[in-house]
Amino acid sequence: MKQLEEKILSEGTVLPGDILKVGSFLNQNIDSQLLTQMGDEIARLFEGQGITKILTIEASGIAIAAAAGMAMGVPVLFAKKHKTSNVDGGTYSTVVHSFTHNEDYNVVVSTDYLVADDVVLIIDDFLANGAALRGLIDLCDQAGSTVAGVAIAIEKCFTGAGDALRAQGVRLESLAAIESMSEDGIVFRS
Repeated sequence: MKQLEEKILSEGTVLPGDILKVGSFLNQNIDSQLLTQMGDEIARLFEGQGITKILTIEASGIAIAAAAGMAMGVPVLFAKKHKTSNVDGGTYSTVVHSFTHNEDYNVVVSTDYLVADDVVLIIDDFLANGAALRGLIDLCDQAGSTVAGVAIAIEKCFTGAGDALRAQGVRLESLAAIESMSEDGIVFRS
């Protein structure tokens, strides 16, 4: 997606440890016009797949998932990183390691909101090591839901996680795919 790539080049900052800071338009301060375009593009990519629900993980994936959910006319469910008092009853849970925070989270969704009849599109802001996606796929497996595919805003191709998931048969679409990045610049996969 050219608009996202241009925004990454103009406003993104590469930090040590292969971190790409995009807080000025995607993770903290959200460019709503770009977000709408991203949601529309995800809807276009997965049109006709029978998607009944979008699943993401809190917090940075929620805005992108909501934009796609509005474009597709389907509900959006997000996995919580901690079970809270407002999640009652049964839950599906899995452990996810955060690349950015270098921390493990026991993520949960209510069994009321993810069911076997769901055809799920998983959405997240970044794909680095693939742990969040594998965790969300695990939650869908626990529910007996069908995973139609995965949409990622920014894939760090140099980690190999996206290619590994594709090799396992997961349909994975990235709006911006970074082949390499350093303080000297960012190269997108063509």
